[in-house]
Amino acid sequence: MGNITIQKIDITKLSVDAVVNAANDGLRAGGGVCGAIFRAAGYDELTAACRKIGGCKTGSAVITPGFALPASYVIHAVGPIWNGGSFGERDQLYGAYASSLALAVENGCKSIAFPLISSGIYGYPVPEAWEVAISACKDFLASNDISIVFAVLTDDMKALGESFL
Repeated sequence: MGNITIQKIDITKLSVDAVVNAANDGLRAGGGVCGAIFRAAGYDELTAACRKIGGCKTGSAVITPGFALPASYVIHAVGPIWNGGSFGERDQLYGAYASSLALAVENGCKSIAFPLISSGIYGYPVPEAWEVAISACKDFLASNDISIVFAVLTDDMKALGESFL
């Protein structure tokens, strides 16, 4: 079976089969990890690929080539905007991870790297975001074999994530 690790690293530098973009529903380049992935992949190429797809519903994911990234694919997962927690945010966030993992396996990926989806400008509380992320990944690994890496930028984020493993 696969495993889950957390690394303090720029997600765009990881040599994995797929990196996950914390995307918006219009699949447009944004700030944070989304902007970094678009820049590293090749802004024009990734923008064109996303325009062809058109959009993605919250809680779902779509896939494009990785272009200039070390990863073969970019999986664009749309997490929820935090609205207090009583508007289906947990199910939507879980769905974003589950959809990403399913797409990865469908496309022959053996490794995938995630950011902590929805925990930036979408305002999902970080401890709760970690709980959902790790839960979704562990559930998927119960019947699938894929190596999962979470890429974080600080030691505190790494330590908090590891507390859920």
